[in-house]
Formats: sequence, structure tokens, C-alpha cells
Amino acid sequence: MKPRHLRDAHAHLPQHGRAAEMVRLDGCASKEACLSQLAAAGDASAEGWILGAGLRAESWPEPTYPTARELDEAVRGRACCAWSFDYHALVASSLALASAGITPHSADPPGGIVCRDERSGQPTGLLLEAAAHLVWDAVPAPSEADRRRHVLRAVGDMKRLGFVEVHDLHAPPWLGPLLAELDDADELGIRVELFPPLARIESAAEQAGSWRRDRVRLGGGKVFVDGTLNSRTAWMLSDFADPLPGRPRGQAMMSPDELDEAIRRVDALGLPLAAHAIGDAAVRAVLDAIERVRPRTPGFRIEHAELIDERDVPRFASLGVICSPQPCHLLPDIEALTRLLPHRLDRVLPLRDLIDAGTKPGELLLFGSDTPIVRPNPEDSVHAAVHRRRVGMDVSASIAPDQAIEPAEAWAAFAPHGAASV
Repeated sequence: MKPRHLRDAHAHLPQHGRAAEMVRLDGCASKEACLSQLAAAGDASAEGWILGAGLRAESWPEPTYPTARELDEAVRGRACCAWSFDYHALVASSLALASAGITPHSADPPGGIVCRDERSGQPTGLLLEAAAHLVWDAVPAPSEADRRRHVLRAVGDMKRLGFVEVHDLHAPPWLGPLLAELDDADELGIRVELFPPLARIESAAEQAGSWRRDRVRLGGGKVFVDGTLNSRTAWMLSDFADPLPGRPRGQAMMSPDELDEAIRRVDALGLPLAAHAIGDAAVRAVLDAIERVRPRTPGFRIEHAELIDERDVPRFASLGVICSPQPCHLLPDIEALTRLLPHRLDRVLPLRDLIDAGTKPGELLLFGSDTPIVRPNPEDSVHAAVHRRRVGMDVSASIAPDQAIEPAEAWAAFAPHGAASV
């Protein structure tokens, strides 16, 4: 039975509200349908950027992203960009690329990839990881009124789903003050913990006293150790079946020394670190760093942990590290997993092994949605954790069925702090 009060341990409130106002591409079954939807949005809108979200190329019959030239034709030369559903890949039109200063001679930014045509070397329009943010940073920023509207939309959506607590991962610097303002005006009504990027953790800790409230607090810092499965930038212990050129095992975004220093920085402030780690190599790298540094602050977390090697499962409980996955990711990732990692499907979201090894739901195992990556309905994660496949799929399509858990265990992983029971 669904509990009355829930915690989403991994969400992005501002992005949730903003994405609701963008061109939704979630339902597009092909590249042609995606381009048609963007074209229709361009025809219906005034001049300015056309922004899309939810693109899921891996689900299409031919899993190839739209090119800049194809976008140019669809939107008649306007500035246009569209995020993949995981927000780690972005496709951009020629004008959008030019607005970001991306030319055929542009080098890849640190931690990013400008995908190029193999013959001509021209940017194709597909940008991965940090390169995607070169274009996104060129998009006009939302106004203060826009931000307030976006956050209120997100908070309202979460409350309607039964959430009384939300953890915002990678929180922007203006979010704490805005949430405090909403709380003071009695417009918040939920508890929010903020995890800003590591680069801002000292300033966030210094400024948090001005916006901290009973319902609003600084939860820790956030780092990215790898990318994602769909962009093939998750850091793996073994090769992808169809890897990016020159990156057979994805991409490590932090070195061991950088991870150690990140842990020391947050620990010195009495805060934990939340580390984005999707691939099994990234998960191991974080566990190794925590084992080396041995931080004194409780609550260190690994976000997503979509693949975990069997040898690393018991280390979560033994080191007291929180595993913070979003089982709902399994549902849109099925095609990517079966195509890119057919040899590692048994290690996808090993929830049964984690619980049996002492990672207790609601304490060391916390579920979230990662909205707006996917919708924040907790029933999606419960279904994925229990059935390991999408609704309507044959049981033979289940991913790692031996890792299924009981409904009560799945709901306990959504319980607010101190309320978990199985």
C-alpha cells in the first residue's frame, strides 16, 4: 500500500517547472516525429529560441539523433535546441551552435564532446555532457518571475503526488533564497534539501544561514563522476557493445585525487557529498575514495548507481554509504541497456542484493525520480523495482528479474527520514 507521505531523494525542481513549458518530445516514436513536433512549435511561436526536452533516440527504430541541418530545415533556420531525456545530450541547430561560438575549429570543452561528422569534421549538432551546456548557456535565462513560476509548478506537482520532502541535486545559487521566500509566505509546504555543485559548496555553506528554514536546508555538495548510459558516457568496468569512438568504456569525469579532495572539502564543512555515478566503474571509484578518505560526516551518497559490480554491493552498508537510485530510469533505459550493455544486464539496479547486504530501504537505500528526466510518479519506480519491465511488456523482457524486490520494500525507500519500515 502506498504511504501517505513520501520523500523524493533526487529531483530538480527548477528544471521540472521549466521543462513543463518546453516542447515535449517524450512521445515521439521516431526522428521524423521529433522534427515535426519542433517544426509545429516553431510555426506556432513568435521569434526566439525553440526549446525541446525529453528526446529519446534509443527508443526509435533507427537510434540516431537529429542533425543541425535537419533541425535547420524543420525550424526554418531559427535557434533551436532539444535535450535528450537524461539531460546529458543536446541537439542544436546551426544558429544555436553559432550563438554558443561552436565552429568546425572548436575544441571539445573539458568533460564534453562536440560530435563531428567522420568525413568532414563538421559538428553534427549533437553535444554531449559539458559541451551541451555551451549551447544551453547561450539560451536567454529565465527571469525572476519565470523562476518563481517554475518552482511553484514543481512544488505543486510534487505535493499532489504525496511528497512531503524533496532533495534538489545540483541546486542553483538562487534556489535557497527563493524557497525561503516561499516558505515565509506559506507557499512551500514541503521540506527541501539542497545539494549545490561542489564548486559553490563553500559559498553555499556561508550563505545558507540567510535562507535556512525548518523546511529548507543545505544537504551537501554534488559532483559528476561520469555521464549516462544513453549518451554512452557512463564509466564502465567493461566495454560498451557500441561505444563512442575512442571511449570504449565511457568517460570518467573525476580522477581519484579529485574525488578524494571533493570528499575532504565537504567533510571539512560537516556536509556529505552526493556523487553522480551511473556506471559500475564510477560507483567503484566513489566507494574507493570514501574508503581511502574515511570522512567523519554521515550521509555520503552515490546517485543513480544504475550498474553495480557484485563485489561492490556489500561496500555500501559496510562503509555507511547511501545508495540513491531511481528505479524508474529502468523503464526508458531498457532499449539502451539491451543494445549497449547486453553482457552486464545482471548488474542493473541490483536492489535485491543491496537490501540483502544490509542497505536498508529508507536509510541507506533512497529512491527518487530525477524529475524532469522522467516523471516523478513514485509508482513508476515501484513498478520497475518489483517487475523490472514496463507495463505491458512480456515477462521475458524483464531486466535482471532476480533483483526484484517486494512492494513494501520499494515504498519504504520513499519514506521520509525516520519513517521507513518494511
